[in-house]
Amino acid sequence: MAIPAAVSSFLAVRLAVAVALAATIAWRAVRRRSLDASGGVAGFVVTAVHFACGYRYGAVLLAFFLSSSKLTKIGVERKRRIEEDFKEGGQRNWIQVLANSTVATILVVIFAMMTGGQDRCLDSKNSKVITGIVGGFIGHYCCCNGDTWSSEIGVLSDEQPWLITTLKPVRKGTNGGVTIQGLLAATAGGLTIGLAFVVVGLFTAECSFDMALRQLLILPISAAAGLIGSLIDSLLGATLEFSGYCSVRKKVVSKRGPTVTKISGMTFLDGNAVNAVSVLLTTALTAYACIYIF
Repeated sequence: MAIPAAVSSFLAVRLAVAVALAATIAWRAVRRRSLDASGGVAGFVVTAVHFACGYRYGAVLLAFFLSSSKLTKIGVERKRRIEEDFKEGGQRNWIQVLANSTVATILVVIFAMMTGGQDRCLDSKNSKVITGIVGGFIGHYCCCNGDTWSSEIGVLSDEQPWLITTLKPVRKGTNGGVTIQGLLAATAGGLTIGLAFVVVGLFTAECSFDMALRQLLILPISAAAGLIGSLIDSLLGATLEFSGYCSVRKKVVSKRGPTVTKISGMTFLDGNAVNAVSVLLTTALTAYACIYIF
């Protein structure tokens, strides 16, 4: 079936905007050391795909990346003393970029193929599949943002972290260690993603008045997804990711060694794998919740 000229022109403009925005954002991120060179290349591709599939989806990605990058640069000196692999500005590589975006990128591409690039409201009566895909996309970034906010803010808290599996106090930087401040930050991180999705959707998606009001339900869903995603990440980190205290470096580390005393966990998953699993689970849970609620 031939694509109408007006639609074709609109999609061509959006593609051009997507490439231009992605190039600008990736360049600035590398320059500010939020990403390393490999992360910049991966970030360019991921950002371009998101914006090409829909402005709202690109905006959600930016809400995650910009807010998380900003928080990474707060409390640098304290984080330098605590974090095992501290890097100035974050300097995330391509593996970290893809761990936080691959599932969402796949979902948004499927969405664009099913809708012809036209934005849609969450409405299971119209399409459960599309509602589930969009819900999963939201849940993905709620988990990523919530976990990042929790980690970046929680480590700066004056609270003593406690291990999520035993509720016993642990050193800062321990995988699976949580604080009230960190959990609240995770909730706020998820809510931020929901706000970005809803606000941009006011301009990009056409809904009936009643359906537009129902879209506001994504806000509490997003807040819950941010919190649940962070809790899943903490649970996996406490059990399947190794944490030990190095008497030489005076830090919590993720690898065994002669100078390392075990705190918790097994060497079954590393940090990137823990993030990937928690994202997958939160994506699935949020997709199901959106199908049921909308």
